[in-house]
Amino acid sequence: MLGNLTTAALPQDHIVITASIFMGISAVGVIALITYFKRWKWLWTEWLTSVDHKKIGIMYIILAFVMIVRGFADAVMMRLQQILSVGDSYGYLPPEHYDQIFTAHGVTMIFFVAMPLLVGLVNVVLPLQIGARDVAYPFLNSLSLWLTVAGAALVNVSLVIGEFAATGWLSYPPLSGITFSPGVGVDYYIWALQLSGAASLLAGINFFATIIMMRCPGMTLMRMPVFVWTVLGSMALVIITFPIFTASLAMLSLDRMMGMHFFTADFGGNAMMYVNLIWAWGHPEVYILVLPAFGIFSEVVSTFARKRLFGYTTMIWAVMAITFLSFVVWVHHFFTMGAGANVNAFFGIMTMIIAIPTGVKVFNWLFTMFRGRITFASPMLWLVGFIFTFTIGGMTGVLLSVPAADFQLHNSLFLIAHFHNTIIGGVVFGYFAGITYWFPKAFGFKLNEKLGKAAFWAWIIGFFVTFIPLYILGLMGMTRRLSHIDAASDWQPLLIVAGVGVLIIAVGVVLQILQFIVSVRDRKHNMDTTGDAWGEGRTLEWSTSSPPPFYNFATIPTVHGRHAFWDMKHGESSEPKSGHYEDIHMPKSTGIGFYIGGVSFVMCFALVWHIWWLAALGLAAIITLAMIRSFDYETEYFVPKEEVAKIEAARA
Repeated sequence: MLGNLTTAALPQDHIVITASIFMGISAVGVIALITYFKRWKWLWTEWLTSVDHKKIGIMYIILAFVMIVRGFADAVMMRLQQILSVGDSYGYLPPEHYDQIFTAHGVTMIFFVAMPLLVGLVNVVLPLQIGARDVAYPFLNSLSLWLTVAGAALVNVSLVIGEFAATGWLSYPPLSGITFSPGVGVDYYIWALQLSGAASLLAGINFFATIIMMRCPGMTLMRMPVFVWTVLGSMALVIITFPIFTASLAMLSLDRMMGMHFFTADFGGNAMMYVNLIWAWGHPEVYILVLPAFGIFSEVVSTFARKRLFGYTTMIWAVMAITFLSFVVWVHHFFTMGAGANVNAFFGIMTMIIAIPTGVKVFNWLFTMFRGRITFASPMLWLVGFIFTFTIGGMTGVLLSVPAADFQLHNSLFLIAHFHNTIIGGVVFGYFAGITYWFPKAFGFKLNEKLGKAAFWAWIIGFFVTFIPLYILGLMGMTRRLSHIDAASDWQPLLIVAGVGVLIIAVGVVLQILQFIVSVRDRKHNMDTTGDAWGEGRTLEWSTSSPPPFYNFATIPTVHGRHAFWDMKHGESSEPKSGHYEDIHMPKSTGIGFYIGGVSFVMCFALVWHIWWLAALGLAAIITLAMIRSFDYETEYFVPKEEVAKIEAARA
């Protein structure tokens, strides 16, 4: 009846039991608060069933911040284990639990922190920047969100029922095969990421179609904001690469569940085929994440330097060059495979070349700041911190692109430091800048600047204190994923320094949480009554109120240049005329996306534990819900022009 699920799947380790109890108490606390304040109906009608791109974006960002706490807790546990597990002491984590933690850390941070931050910010900003009322496919937007939530829930459930993968965040075979990982950990990994991957692919198609088809009149491609261009490149990569990712996990699942031999050494299989496929997705994924961060910094630097972005055209060409070149560098992740000098040389050269358009962007930002009237608000601080951290990450990346050097540094902590340099220094800093920059547009009030700046300094200092020692340890020969080091080693002092750095970053996380709390408390004192929160907005999102109405624009704007709102403010083009409105066509809210997400979670949980009847029932429910949606012909409605006029009068 319950397949392989037995009471033995319940947590046995005291650390896991403690974490499970904490998660349970937190969930009960949230439910109790919602019940106490009688907000269930409001939560359902205004948020859970909403197809408003702005609300969906906010829910994505909330998910990311919940998961960053989980992922950061894993990082703290890893650092503490490495500090304590020296010589005769073996720390507080058994090796198999430590392996699960570093796998969960990587999976959580990439798929359920970085990707939701990306999709969340794009949801909030993109339609506003191109003068659209919503995304091309509002229902798919809701479905993407709830599939992502289902995947995140599956990862967290693995902490309580069963185990998670102990294979690393990309689960290379043969370690991830059924012979060496007979438990359910890899199955949790596969199905959680299949849900996340499907959600990302739907989002990619949605945003790509939105940019191509829904730009307002006059907004040609070369008038689009740089952020929109970077999202276009990122979503093109999503559409092309995520099917590779889905197929790779599907074949791995067939190897495990049905005895196939795609990635085994017998019957013609080859484990290196998996490595090639997963990195054919994996390296473009880095640019999927970082390209929109580049777009955020381009918007931020122009606003706070009070200048037009230097080299708009070269910036666009750099975006497209990175988009193309990201497909021809994946082998630099495994030069040690033995493909030969010619193959390694080609991919090494391509990796060096991709640094050129990336460098172009950095110089464009620096030249934008040159002789600008710079205001060092917290978004601008994140940009300055990014330039330092990402430049170091880029230089070490070029070093690793040399096969001879990579042969020495591969799988060492040097590689870990480089990867975090690019992901934290590039992606996370970029999204933190974007959240701070566009927060008043989404919520109508600014975040507390003092706490925001304090959080930045804690993050940047903690980052360097954490990862500079890892560069040194990598050069000294320490490999990654070690849960124990020899007493004679001189690595422990540097590991202690790295642990101190993690604590400093933790201070930054606490300050960010405090920043949100204080900002909500003082929101009436920090209201944005102009729509142009920073006073230097150039793009269309600043032309509407903060927060925008559910229809974004009462009258669709017409664009006459690259700096649409700046031209409106300075009389170089006319704003949309007020007072004459038409009925507005909008999508209806629906709970189908929420239901499909919930049923998908149940189905994938059943597949993990081989509860076949429940999996079949879940699949049938998904098909039924999809059919119900497809036969619903009343998915849209009109907002009468009288109601639009009333809302606009109240906003004015």
